[in-house]
Amino acid sequence: MSAKTVGRDVLDNPAWAALSGPHARFAEVRGQAARYQTDVAPWHALADARDPDAWTDLAALVGPGAEITLAGVGETDHRGWERGPAIAGVQMIDVAVRAEPDPDAVPLGAADVPEMLDLVRRTQPGPFRQRTVEMGTYLGLRSAGRLVAMAGERLHPPGWTEISAVCTDPAFRGRGYGTRLVRAVAAGIRERGETPFLHASARNLTAIRLYESIGFVLRKRLTFAAYRTTAG
Repeated sequence: MSAKTVGRDVLDNPAWAALSGPHARFAEVRGQAARYQTDVAPWHALADARDPDAWTDLAALVGPGAEITLAGVGETDHRGWERGPAIAGVQMIDVAVRAEPDPDAVPLGAADVPEMLDLVRRTQPGPFRQRTVEMGTYLGLRSAGRLVAMAGERLHPPGWTEISAVCTDPAFRGRGYGTRLVRAVAAGIRERGETPFLHASARNLTAIRLYESIGFVLRKRLTFAAYRTTAG
Protein backbone atom coordinates (compact mmCIF):
# COMPACT_ATOMS: atom_id res chain seq x y z
CA MET A 1 0.00 0.00 0.00
CA SER A 2 1.48 3.32 -1.05
CA ALA A 3 1.54 6.59 0.85
CA LYS A 4 -0.79 8.06 -1.76
CA THR A 5 -3.31 5.35 -0.91
CA VAL A 6 -2.92 5.81 2.84
CA GLY A 7 -2.82 9.62 2.76
CA ARG A 8 -0.89 12.07 4.85
CA ASP A 9 -3.19 12.05 7.88
CA VAL A 10 -1.22 9.19 9.49
CA LEU A 11 1.69 11.63 9.77
CA ASP A 12 -0.31 13.65 12.31
CA ASN A 13 0.35 10.81 14.77
CA PRO A 14 3.13 8.75 13.18
CA ALA A 15 4.35 6.98 16.32
CA TRP A 16 0.89 5.59 17.09
CA ALA A 17 0.34 4.67 13.45
CA ALA A 18 3.66 2.81 13.42
CA LEU A 19 3.20 1.05 16.78
CA SER A 20 -0.32 -0.05 15.90
CA GLY A 21 0.75 -1.05 12.39
CA PRO A 22 4.08 -1.99 10.77
CA HIS A 23 6.05 -1.69 14.05
CA ALA A 24 3.59 -3.59 16.25
CA ARG A 25 6.30 -6.16 16.96
CA PHE A 26 8.22 -3.50 18.92
CA ALA A 27 5.19 -2.20 20.81
CA GLU A 28 4.26 -2.29 24.46
CA VAL A 29 0.58 -1.38 24.64
CA ARG A 30 -1.83 -0.44 27.39
CA GLY A 31 -5.29 0.41 26.07
CA GLN A 32 -5.00 3.61 24.05
CA ALA A 33 -1.31 4.16 24.82
CA ALA A 34 1.83 2.55 23.41
CA ARG A 35 5.59 2.81 23.47
CA TYR A 36 8.54 1.19 21.77
CA GLN A 37 10.49 -1.39 23.73
CA THR A 38 13.01 0.67 25.65
CA ASP A 39 16.10 -0.73 23.91
CA VAL A 40 14.56 0.01 20.49
CA ALA A 41 13.46 3.64 20.77
CA PRO A 42 12.31 6.20 23.36
CA TRP A 43 9.05 7.11 21.60
CA HIS A 44 5.62 6.94 23.26
CA ALA A 45 2.25 7.54 21.63
CA LEU A 46 -1.43 8.12 22.35
CA ALA A 47 -4.25 7.01 20.09
CA ASP A 48 -5.93 10.37 20.73
CA ALA A 49 -4.27 13.01 22.91
CA ARG A 50 -7.67 14.62 23.51
CA ASP A 51 -8.94 11.48 25.28
CA PRO A 52 -8.34 11.52 29.07
CA ASP A 53 -8.51 7.72 29.12
CA ALA A 54 -5.51 7.57 26.78
CA TRP A 55 -3.46 9.61 29.26
CA THR A 56 -4.59 7.32 32.06
CA ASP A 57 -3.49 4.33 30.00
CA LEU A 58 -0.11 5.96 29.31
CA ALA A 59 0.44 6.68 33.01
CA ALA A 60 -0.26 3.04 33.80
CA LEU A 61 2.11 1.95 31.03
CA VAL A 62 5.10 4.05 32.13
CA GLY A 63 4.54 4.16 35.90
CA PRO A 64 4.82 7.00 38.45
CA GLY A 65 7.67 9.46 38.15
CA ALA A 66 8.44 8.55 34.54
CA GLU A 67 9.71 11.19 32.11
CA ILE A 68 8.86 10.78 28.44
CA THR A 69 8.72 12.78 25.22
CA LEU A 70 5.65 13.15 23.03
CA ALA A 71 5.47 14.88 19.67
CA GLY A 72 2.75 17.27 18.57
CA VAL A 73 0.59 16.96 21.69
CA GLY A 74 0.75 20.45 23.19
CA GLU A 75 -0.41 21.46 26.63
CA THR A 76 -2.15 19.00 28.91
CA ASP A 77 -4.13 19.37 32.09
CA HIS A 78 -4.79 15.65 32.50
CA ARG A 79 -4.64 14.44 36.06
CA GLY A 80 -1.39 12.72 36.93
CA TRP A 81 0.70 14.50 34.29
CA GLU A 82 2.98 17.53 34.19
CA ARG A 83 4.41 19.12 31.05
CA GLY A 84 8.07 20.03 30.92
CA PRO A 85 10.38 21.73 28.40
CA ALA A 86 9.52 21.64 24.72
CA ILE A 87 11.57 21.85 21.53
CA ALA A 88 10.15 23.27 18.29
CA GLY A 89 10.41 20.91 15.37
CA VAL A 90 9.42 20.45 11.76
CA GLN A 91 8.06 17.52 9.80
CA MET A 92 9.12 17.34 6.17
CA ILE A 93 8.01 15.05 3.34
CA ASP A 94 9.59 13.94 0.09
CA VAL A 95 8.16 15.60 -3.01
CA ALA A 96 11.17 15.68 -5.35
CA VAL A 97 14.02 13.67 -3.84
CA ARG A 98 16.37 12.17 -6.41
CA ALA A 99 16.37 8.78 -4.74
CA GLU A 100 19.19 6.55 -5.92
CA PRO A 101 21.30 3.71 -4.53
CA ASP A 102 24.87 4.49 -3.53
CA PRO A 103 27.42 1.88 -4.62
CA ASP A 104 29.66 2.68 -1.65
CA ALA A 105 26.93 2.50 1.00
CA VAL A 106 26.97 -0.69 3.05
CA PRO A 107 24.09 -2.19 5.05
CA LEU A 108 24.53 -1.91 8.82
CA GLY A 109 23.31 -4.49 11.30
CA ALA A 110 23.67 -5.77 14.83
CA ALA A 111 27.43 -6.31 14.49
CA ASP A 112 27.86 -2.63 13.63
CA VAL A 113 25.91 -1.28 16.62
CA PRO A 114 28.99 -0.41 18.76
CA GLU A 115 30.37 1.74 15.93
CA MET A 116 26.94 3.25 15.26
CA LEU A 117 26.47 4.17 18.90
CA ASP A 118 29.93 5.74 18.97
CA LEU A 119 29.16 7.82 15.88
CA VAL A 120 25.83 8.91 17.37
CA ARG A 121 27.56 9.87 20.62
CA ARG A 122 29.99 12.10 18.74
CA THR A 123 27.49 13.70 16.34
CA GLN A 124 24.19 13.82 18.29
CA PRO A 125 21.71 13.22 15.42
CA GLY A 126 18.95 12.21 17.85
CA PRO A 127 17.98 9.19 19.94
CA PHE A 128 19.59 5.91 18.97
CA ARG A 129 19.60 2.80 21.13
CA GLN A 130 20.95 -0.74 21.10
CA ARG A 131 18.17 -2.14 18.90
CA THR A 132 17.23 0.97 16.89
CA VAL A 133 18.94 -0.68 13.93
CA GLU A 134 16.09 -3.21 13.86
CA MET A 135 13.52 -0.53 13.00
CA GLY A 136 14.50 -0.54 9.33
CA THR A 137 17.34 -0.35 6.84
CA TYR A 138 20.51 1.46 7.92
CA LEU A 139 23.29 2.31 5.51
CA GLY A 140 26.79 3.55 6.20
CA LEU A 141 29.89 4.85 4.49
CA ARG A 142 33.32 3.67 5.64
CA SER A 143 36.79 5.11 5.27
CA ALA A 144 39.73 2.76 5.85
CA GLY A 145 37.23 0.37 7.40
CA ARG A 146 35.91 2.92 9.91
CA LEU A 147 32.25 4.00 9.94
CA VAL A 148 32.21 7.73 9.12
CA ALA A 149 28.60 8.39 8.10
CA MET A 150 25.22 6.73 8.33
CA ALA A 151 21.48 7.17 7.86
CA GLY A 152 18.51 4.87 8.28
CA GLU A 153 14.83 4.26 8.86
CA ARG A 154 12.94 4.93 12.08
CA LEU A 155 9.16 5.50 12.43
CA HIS A 156 7.13 3.45 9.97
CA PRO A 157 3.47 4.47 9.75
CA PRO A 158 1.58 2.73 6.95
CA GLY A 159 2.74 3.97 3.56
CA TRP A 160 5.53 6.14 4.94
CA THR A 161 9.00 5.68 6.43
CA GLU A 162 10.97 8.23 8.43
CA ILE A 163 14.60 8.85 7.55
CA SER A 164 16.64 9.41 10.68
CA ALA A 165 20.08 9.16 12.34
CA VAL A 166 21.65 11.12 9.49
CA CYS A 167 25.14 11.88 10.76
CA THR A 168 28.72 12.28 9.59
CA ASP A 169 31.97 12.17 11.51
CA PRO A 170 33.15 15.81 11.92
CA ALA A 171 36.40 15.01 10.12
CA PHE A 172 34.47 13.94 7.02
CA ARG A 173 31.85 16.67 6.75
CA GLY A 174 31.50 18.78 3.63
CA ARG A 175 31.87 15.81 1.30
CA GLY A 176 28.16 15.23 0.65
CA TYR A 177 28.00 11.96 2.57
CA GLY A 178 24.72 12.88 4.28
CA THR A 179 23.04 13.73 0.99
CA ARG A 180 24.23 10.51 -0.61
CA LEU A 181 22.94 8.39 2.25
CA VAL A 182 19.57 10.15 2.45
CA ARG A 183 19.08 9.53 -1.27
CA ALA A 184 20.13 5.89 -0.89
CA VAL A 185 17.80 5.26 2.05
CA ALA A 186 15.02 7.05 0.16
CA ALA A 187 15.57 4.73 -2.80
CA GLY A 188 14.90 1.69 -0.63
CA ILE A 189 11.76 3.28 0.80
CA ARG A 190 10.49 4.15 -2.66
CA GLU A 191 11.12 0.58 -3.85
CA ARG A 192 8.54 -0.58 -1.28
CA GLY A 193 5.98 1.85 -2.71
CA GLU A 194 6.29 4.13 0.32
CA THR A 195 7.26 7.77 0.74
CA PRO A 196 10.09 9.14 2.90
CA PHE A 197 9.53 11.77 5.57
CA LEU A 198 11.65 13.15 8.38
CA HIS A 199 11.73 15.34 11.46
CA ALA A 200 14.24 18.00 12.45
CA SER A 201 14.69 20.64 15.09
CA ALA A 202 13.25 23.95 13.89
CA ARG A 203 16.46 25.58 15.10
CA ASN A 204 18.66 23.38 12.92
CA LEU A 205 18.44 25.61 9.87
CA THR A 206 21.47 24.01 8.26
CA ALA A 207 19.79 20.59 8.22
CA ILE A 208 16.48 22.04 7.05
CA ARG A 209 18.14 23.85 4.15
CA LEU A 210 19.96 20.64 3.23
CA TYR A 211 16.73 18.63 3.21
CA GLU A 212 14.97 21.31 1.15
CA SER A 213 17.81 21.23 -1.37
CA ILE A 214 17.44 17.46 -1.66
CA GLY A 215 13.70 17.64 -2.35
CA PHE A 216 11.85 17.65 0.99
CA VAL A 217 9.24 20.27 1.82
CA LEU A 218 7.74 21.39 5.10
CA ARG A 219 4.50 19.60 5.98
CA LYS A 220 3.91 20.93 9.47
CA ARG A 221 5.50 22.49 12.52
CA LEU A 222 5.23 20.65 15.82
CA THR A 223 6.71 20.45 19.28
CA PHE A 224 8.61 17.68 21.02
CA ALA A 225 7.71 18.13 24.68
CA ALA A 226 8.70 16.39 27.88
CA TYR A 227 5.96 15.01 30.11
CA ARG A 228 6.25 13.54 33.57
CA THR A 229 3.88 11.38 35.56
CA THR A 230 3.36 12.64 39.07
CA ALA A 231 4.27 10.25 41.86
CA GLY A 232 1.40 8.31 43.25
